[in-house]
Amino acid sequence: MDLNCFKLCSGLKFLGYFMLLLVAGIISVSYYVVVILTWSPRLSHGGFTSFLSIVIILLFHLLLVMLTWSYIMVVFNDPGSVPENWKPPSQENLEAGPDTSASTSLDVPENGQALRYCHYCRNGKPPRCHHCSVCQRCVLKMDHHCVWVVNCVGARNYKFFLLFLLYTFLETTLDTIVLLPSFMKFFKEATGHSNSASDLALTFLTFVLNVAFALSLLCFIVMHASLISTNTTSVEVYEKKGVVRWKYDMGRKKNFEQVFGARKALWLFPLFSKEDLENIPALHGLSFPTCSDDES
Repeated sequence: MDLNCFKLCSGLKFLGYFMLLLVAGIISVSYYVVVILTWSPRLSHGGFTSFLSIVIILLFHLLLVMLTWSYIMVVFNDPGSVPENWKPPSQENLEAGPDTSASTSLDVPENGQALRYCHYCRNGKPPRCHHCSVCQRCVLKMDHHCVWVVNCVGARNYKFFLLFLLYTFLETTLDTIVLLPSFMKFFKEATGHSNSASDLALTFLTFVLNVAFALSLLCFIVMHASLISTNTTSVEVYEKKGVVRWKYDMGRKKNFEQVFGARKALWLFPLFSKEDLENIPALHGLSFPTCSDDES
């Protein structure tokens, strides 16, 4: 009996919906243990303890709002789809007539042999575009399909995904730090029966989960920071092997702006300014500036 890999990949969608519930469950348990069980009762202690409790609770809620906002944006935003009957700008210019205005060097094929075509979507493939077997469509500047967000990560939601990683890492790190004293007293509290068994178990479980997620997310953040610095996606890591200089590597600053935009005030928010969307073609995922032949 032959195994249909595409049906297997499509089944990952259902796993993704389970992941949504898992994320909501972990956030809910962490909220109960950190805010309600551990630090809210200390608000009435007075002095530095009350002040520290206020700071921790406010910081917890701020990070929770930011990670939830980023999560919603990466889940519900299209990573970028190829327009129907897409053609490279060079062919469109030929049909419309010559263009004498100055333009940035784009990764546009100069001959018909370089054009890419997706046999599944029956459409042209822009540069850096790849077909996702889970979503069953081509995704612009595809990085990977993430079951945690039930969506592909591509040109138009990559920033949101990275911010979700960042704020989740900060939230889980905060939880780990503020629960560390309770974790260290776990066996003492269990012996003295000063808390209910369920509260002790939840505190222990929440600490372990947050430690595991914080360490895992740190690895992902370091990996994606390295990818951004060279303007590379997870898929393109294999494509650039043996290349002296990656043709999309325009320098760290420009590489960063192609993901987060040029407006610094919005770097930490899952938003893009209108100016960035108008002036940075890479944010749309259809064309990208490249190095000259001498540089690459």
